[in-house]
Amino acid sequence: MAAQAYAADPPGEYIVPATQEVDPTRFGGITDKLNDWKVVIGAGAFYLPEYEGSDKFEVRPFPLFSAQFGDRVHLDIRGITFDVYEQSGFRLAVRGGYELGRQEDDSDYLRGLGDIDAGGVVGGLVSYQAGPFELYAEIDKTIGGSEGLTANFGAKVSHRYERFIFSADASGTWADDNHMETYFSVTPTQSFNSGLPVYEAGAGMKRVNFQGSITYMMTEHWMVTGAAGAGLLIGDAKDSPIVKDDVQPFARIGLGYRF
Repeated sequence: MAAQAYAADPPGEYIVPATQEVDPTRFGGITDKLNDWKVVIGAGAFYLPEYEGSDKFEVRPFPLFSAQFGDRVHLDIRGITFDVYEQSGFRLAVRGGYELGRQEDDSDYLRGLGDIDAGGVVGGLVSYQAGPFELYAEIDKTIGGSEGLTANFGAKVSHRYERFIFSADASGTWADDNHMETYFSVTPTQSFNSGLPVYEAGAGMKRVNFQGSITYMMTEHWMVTGAAGAGLLIGDAKDSPIVKDDVQPFARIGLGYRF
């Protein structure tokens, strides 16, 4: 997992001289702004395969963060989304983010395959929501790294009951030649280094995904959230010698504070 980098606070910004009285509204103003931005911060952990296709699992910590600036700009750990159009349930958005790539030392199974560099991602989203139901389609282009193009389409439903928020999601993922070759093919050189047979993966549907989640609002500000689901690798992805299990389950849990 790529390390997260954070900018340090400007020197002395929060240091108050001993002869100066503290303005009691100073930090209140910061809290009010975070509330206006609908900020959620927290932390949690994932239980998931070592890489896409592995039959071995690991626990990874992750930061929990989201914010909304005005009515159009949304920010979370995946990147930033800007709503271009939203009317009568229809939504059109553009977004930017990142793809972490894959490291050879992520798993013993990947020895000899080399690293896949991280890259930036630009993409778009279109969705239609009617009550608790939503249909959506996403497309993402990676710049650097795999240089791949992926599309994700699916449906989700959500329901709030007292302090609980329930949701369920089903989707499918298509990937182009660049993405499939990078993550699932085995070149002659990689075959020699790893002992795996040469394999060429082509564009097509690579997986279907199912997920359910529950969020419990313990108080007005504190929440605990959890999710579980699985992806099922199909097509050329399933047949790759890199893939040890086509069923890819995962679970996560997190604790967050909403301003």
